[in-house]
Amino acid sequence: MTEKILIIDDDVDTLRLVGLMLQRQGYEISAASNGSQGLAKAMEERPDLIVLDVMMPDMDGYEVARRLRKNPTTQAVPILMFTAKTQLDDKVTGFEVGADDYLTKPTHPTELQAHVKALLARSSQKEEKDTDGIVTDSHEHQGYLIGVVSARGGLGVSSIVSNLAAGIYSRMQSDVILAELTPGHGTIGMDFGYHNPKGLTEILQGTVAEVTREKVEASLSPHNSGLKLLLASGSPRDVTLTSQVQNYEALITRLSTLARFIVLDMGNGLPSFVQKILPTCDECIVVLDGMTSTIQHTKLLIEDIVGLQVDPGKISVVLNNRMRSESQMQLSQVQEKLGHSIAATLTPAPEAFQQAVRLQTPAVICQPTNMTSQQFLKIADTIIEREKSQ
Repeated sequence: MTEKILIIDDDVDTLRLVGLMLQRQGYEISAASNGSQGLAKAMEERPDLIVLDVMMPDMDGYEVARRLRKNPTTQAVPILMFTAKTQLDDKVTGFEVGADDYLTKPTHPTELQAHVKALLARSSQKEEKDTDGIVTDSHEHQGYLIGVVSARGGLGVSSIVSNLAAGIYSRMQSDVILAELTPGHGTIGMDFGYHNPKGLTEILQGTVAEVTREKVEASLSPHNSGLKLLLASGSPRDVTLTSQVQNYEALITRLSTLARFIVLDMGNGLPSFVQKILPTCDECIVVLDGMTSTIQHTKLLIEDIVGLQVDPGKISVVLNNRMRSESQMQLSQVQEKLGHSIAATLTPAPEAFQQAVRLQTPAVICQPTNMTSQQFLKIADTIIEREKSQ
């Protein structure tokens, strides 16, 4: 298989000459003329090697390298910094941000080819067999899975999932996937302006063998918030697809290799697919409000989740006070009746959420200083810290 090299350089002459030079050696060449375009191509094409210029106007090579190394999809791709900056400090900075090799311009074609060949050979050796003799691709990394569920509908799971995912993205600027796993009950796509989304439906309708990494990646819809969305349809007849448990399992396995964080909207209750997926999550967020009946149902839900062999320490409870009502209990009362600590409380902000729907974006994005948005960001910060400590 021909190895692909992505060249990121704002100098058109360099792109053409270096590209031609390497093409003659049998490599497949892709080019980007700035840092932002280079990051997008690296994510989309997953090259075997990146040749990266340092001095670019919109985003220098150091920042590009930092972002490549933070992203699970690109953090293992070898980077050859190819630049006119010759000072020792420049080279040290290059290695500190994640470059694997450093070559100064101008260079002889033979020298460039030797460096490229050595980096590609070194990278191929990283595909090692694990203890069971299965080959593991060094490009594939396991993302941090966050499952969000409630005891019944109408508690704001979808709003929490979308704002939590947006909060994580705003903090990390690395890939975050928001996956809606409730066919027939999809609302996120409608709120974000997508008409008749079919991403989840197409994955669940096929065979398990068809749930490939490429198909799952192609099913993701980009959003202007920076999130990648896997959306469920709102067509009631699609609810029967929840029986495709094996497809769900394959889907989650694929999603976990496509982003650093994957936030899962699991809807309400514990249908069979949720019972299979939830134990694989790095943490589970249970949503409730301060109504007596909800607290009782949520207590039973948590007991059942623990019964699935989910570590109680991985279960966080979020009290979502969606409406201003005196009938809802205070935090201390909810904790006492629930028998479980409350990790976070969200204050009512109906106006902020209504504006978010009008703008087809999460409230965290359109009203970042709002009190409720700040509460989402605090939850996101806690999750990020737990992910880093893994």
